[in-house]
Amino acid sequence: MRLVFMGTPDFAVPSLQALLDAGHEIAAVYTQPDKPQGRKQILTAPPVKELALRHDIPVYQPGTLKSEEEQARLRGLAPEAIIVAAYGKLLPRAVLEIPPRGCINVHGSLLPRWRGAAPIQWAVIAGDPVAGVTTMQMAEGLDTGDMLLKYETPIGARETAGELFDRLAAAGAALLVETLAQLDTIVPQPQEEAQSCYAHMLDKQMAVIDWSKSAREIDCLIRGLNPWPVALTTLDGARLKVFAAEVVSGSGAAGAVLESDPKKGLLVACGTGALRLCEIQLVGGKRMRDTDFLRGHSVEKQTVLGE
Repeated sequence: MRLVFMGTPDFAVPSLQALLDAGHEIAAVYTQPDKPQGRKQILTAPPVKELALRHDIPVYQPGTLKSEEEQARLRGLAPEAIIVAAYGKLLPRAVLEIPPRGCINVHGSLLPRWRGAAPIQWAVIAGDPVAGVTTMQMAEGLDTGDMLLKYETPIGARETAGELFDRLAAAGAALLVETLAQLDTIVPQPQEEAQSCYAHMLDKQMAVIDWSKSAREIDCLIRGLNPWPVALTTLDGARLKVFAAEVVSGSGAAGAVLESDPKKGLLVACGTGALRLCEIQLVGGKRMRDTDFLRGHSVEKQTVLGE
């Protein structure tokens, strides 16, 4: 099938590669403009662009798809379908109407749950038992179109958002190829609005740990914010990143250190239960296991984190 592919981050790369491996013709790739990254603010191409260029596929990076010029270019490409995977822009009606087979989106959730920008992270933060990927026929609303196929998988008890992200990116690629192969026979299913919820973009403000919450809630937050922006608290006034934790038994004032031992680790009381902070990093220091951290840092019991 002759396709135009629209995608930007790492999540979209396996989908583009799977389409190429399946023998589909990619007329062009649309992706977000290059952006400065890192401390030196080096202008960096999106991962999807890098893959496209390796395969000599034309790449377009318009600031908007609303212009007559961009829409005319898309019509000139004559795609049978447009494939979208984490592109980062809403498609206007004029674009949605260009391909005769429609615009098909690969979305990293079990729609209608977790529409929006960060569905995988929010599934972990919310403590969902399962996550997944949905392919859908795109409509004008945000992730509101009729569903085509779904893939569902349990979320591991210790799984981070980053680990789940990688799994679902691969699963989404396979689901996309399957969707195109069965496109003539799939019966689209409308989404139930009453079951929908929104996964807004992550930001650093939500990373601050509220120790009055239960150990389970905080553990989900820590895993959901790994690898970015990473859960954060303070220890004796210094910022402390928490990359991994473990729910353990214990009780005390919220945020109070219950155990600080190089052999047993760093245990902190929560609103309900307690957490062992398994992998931590003082800002400016090295990321390390709590037991290694405590060999070089003295943390008194009853010290309250977050104050």
